[in-house]
Amino acid sequence: MVDRKLSDLPAASAPTGSELLYAVQAGADVKLTVTQIMQSPSPSVGVGYATGAGGTVVQDTSRSTGVTLNTITGQITTTADSLAGLAIAAFVVTNSRVAATDVIILSKVSGDADTSCWVSTVGAGSFTISLRNNDAVAADTTAMVINFAVIKGVTG
Repeated sequence: MVDRKLSDLPAASAPTGSELLYAVQAGADVKLTVTQIMQSPSPSVGVGYATGAGGTVVQDTSRSTGVTLNTITGQITTTADSLAGLAIAAFVVTNSRVAATDVIILSKVSGDADTSCWVSTVGAGSFTISLRNNDAVAADTTAMVINFAVIKGVTG
């Protein structure tokens, strides 16, 4: 192996997690497994995206107005127009990083406590977020801030 370039090595098949990899840690040569890379051993450092992978966008006009954000993770701020009691509004997030097989995770950061959000459809290049005001009487007139992350998926 010492006399071979990395580019001359054969491609690996799907990793099982037990493969050994070379690394340098605190100036010393060490070995680690794919499983060690994929699992965060720290209670304060989770698994996620690096700084610069995300973006932000603010929705214009109404809660049904689409937005575009071509990042793997990000934050969407909706408009604060009125969403009547028990009403549902949906908007498309155009995102070139999204494939039809991906899973979109949402978390509501802020907004009216009675309004919920979820992903209603995922397609190549976009996903749809639906908002529902669960209050039977009062309209929601607050902007909602929603975080999203794309988990890359496949079917086979």
